[in-house]
Amino acid sequence: MENKNSGIGEMIKLGIILVFYAVASCTVLAIVNSFTSVKIKQNQIEAANKAMKEVFSDADSFESVQNFNSNFGNITISDFYLAKKDGKVCGGVCQVAGPTYDKGKIIVGVDLNGVITGMQILELSDSPGFGLKANDPTFKLPDGNTFYGQFTGLNVAEGFTVNQTFDGISGATITSKAIGDLVSQGSAVICNYLEENDYE
Repeated sequence: MENKNSGIGEMIKLGIILVFYAVASCTVLAIVNSFTSVKIKQNQIEAANKAMKEVFSDADSFESVQNFNSNFGNITISDFYLAKKDGKVCGGVCQVAGPTYDKGKIIVGVDLNGVITGMQILELSDSPGFGLKANDPTFKLPDGNTFYGQFTGLNVAEGFTVNQTFDGISGATITSKAIGDLVSQGSAVICNYLEENDYE
């Protein structure tokens, strides 16, 4: 009988110790998370601002927009910002994700005249040597531009058709067309929002 009681006592003791360690571990994790989450969020904001500045260099600040159409079948607008200069709206910037040969994400800026101020490819998982040339700063088109750099200065109203309004990459037609579709959808959302809200 004593052995049985002794065994139960040991089990209870072990259970209490495990609970103590679990509570201590959770407390430490919560404390660490409270410190690191602030830094992680700050790093994300800085990275987003840097990317936006690269595609809309004239803007000196960016204001997040919450109410906008974000889903277009396979294409999704994940983030949308108004670009501002001296407190006045001068255009918009958005992040667009969708299928390419595999999948990709871009950031594009458009001014109040419906002109692309810049486009960068944030993520691309297409074929090395072909589709990935779209995001390769060393790959140049015949006019000397990078693939993504050629979109700067294009008018949204003229559309984005591969080998008509912009140059495709030889051997990567699917990637080229898909990136054009992402630019098209993102820029259309920006232009529609700016027009609907009478920014001019």
